[in-house]
Amino acid sequence: MTPVLWRRATPADAAALSALGGATFLASFAHDHPGEALLTHIAKAHGLDYYRDALADPEQIAIIGETALGAPVAYALLTPPNLPVALEPGDYELKRIYLLGPWQSGGHGTALMEQVYAAAQERGTKRLLLAVYTQNEKAQAFYARQGFEQIGRTTFMVGDAAFEDLVYARKM
Repeated sequence: MTPVLWRRATPADAAALSALGGATFLASFAHDHPGEALLTHIAKAHGLDYYRDALADPEQIAIIGETALGAPVAYALLTPPNLPVALEPGDYELKRIYLLGPWQSGGHGTALMEQVYAAAQERGTKRLLLAVYTQNEKAQAFYARQGFEQIGRTTFMVGDAAFEDLVYARKM
């Protein structure tokens, strides 16, 4: 497996994160999300403007994984929490974490999570939150291995289609 080089994303990485975000979201959810709504969601939630704004915000942290040739293959985005659960001081949200299919397994997910934990600890995070689709059992198993526990549920909208997510937390 090609090694992944991890680093903090900068504003210059907005186009790479947009392309990677759209590709991974489509690959992950095309099997059960309505096509037109899915594409509209990707254009907005993974558009260039979204990542430009995120990377310009000092409260958000993005980590990008690249091949030795600079091709983006994985990323994570950490943000102030915006989930419908009782928040605690020191909470931070892992809003997005995606790896392209060929880079899943082989320890890359764990390596990315180590980068996430380091970034979260640097900012004084006490509890890391995330939401995961109820049908994504592979991701749920991964998060459980990482020490996350379910603390709630939320609805994630893609167009007019509602999808249920589980909210997880992990003490740092």
